[in-house]
Amino acid sequence: MARAAWRYAGAALIAAPLLFACPASANTINGAPLIPEPLVFDMIRPLASPRGKIEGNILVLAPLASSNEKIDGAAEVKFSFADGWGAEFDVPFEDERHLGYTVALQGTFGTFANKRAVHGFQAIAIRQEQTGQIDASLLYIVGVRYSRKWSSLSMVGVNRSPTGPVPGVPRDYKLLLNNTIFNDVGPNTIVGIETNIRAGERSTEWLIMPQVHQRLSKKIMMLVGVGVQKPALRAAHPTLAIRLTHEF
Repeated sequence: MARAAWRYAGAALIAAPLLFACPASANTINGAPLIPEPLVFDMIRPLASPRGKIEGNILVLAPLASSNEKIDGAAEVKFSFADGWGAEFDVPFEDERHLGYTVALQGTFGTFANKRAVHGFQAIAIRQEQTGQIDASLLYIVGVRYSRKWSSLSMVGVNRSPTGPVPGVPRDYKLLLNNTIFNDVGPNTIVGIETNIRAGERSTEWLIMPQVHQRLSKKIMMLVGVGVQKPALRAAHPTLAIRLTHEF
C-alpha cells in the first residue's frame, strides 16, 4: 500500500503542473521553455541546452544549528556535448574529507503540451572513495513554463545505494522526488522554493529550501538559500546552501 501511494504521489507531482500551464512567448531555449535549475538537486544544464556550453560550479551545504552535522558540498564541471545532452563530473566532500567521484548524464526527450513543457532524464553514478562501491540514481525530469514569471521543475526517480543507512544494514532502494517552483522577479533575479524527498524502506530524508538566484554578470550566478534539512536517521536542522556557477 505504501509503495502504491508513493507511485501515485510521483505521478501527481509530474502531471499536476500541466493542468494549469499556459503558453509562454518568452523564456525559451532551442524552442523549448527555459526552466531554472534547483539550488541543491541541480541539473547538468537546463533541458534543451545548446551544445558547446561549459560550466563550473561549487555547492556548499552548511548546518546552522547542529554541532553534530558536517558541511557537505561538491566541486562540479558540466559540459553540453550535443543539443539537449550534457555530462557532469564532480567531487563531493564532507568537511575536509573527499567522498569519491560523481559522473552523470542528462538527455532531453523534447517538448510537449504545445511547447509549454520540456522533459528528459538524468542518470547519476557516485563511486565511493573508501569502498569503491557505486551509488546510482535514475530520474525522469519535467519542466513547465506557466508564464513569463512562473515555472516549475519536477523530478521522480529511484536510487540504489550500495549500503544501508548504517554500516552492516542491507542496501536501501529509495524513491526520489523533487519539485521546485520558480518566479522570475527580474531580468537577473529568480526566487524559488525547492522540496527534496529520498524515501526508503528503512529511512527517509527530506529538504525544504527557499532560495534566491542572482546573476552577478553575464556568466556568473550565485544561488543562496536557507531551509530545513532532515538527514537519514538524524534530527531535522536549519541549513544554509550556497552555489556559485561560472559559464565558459
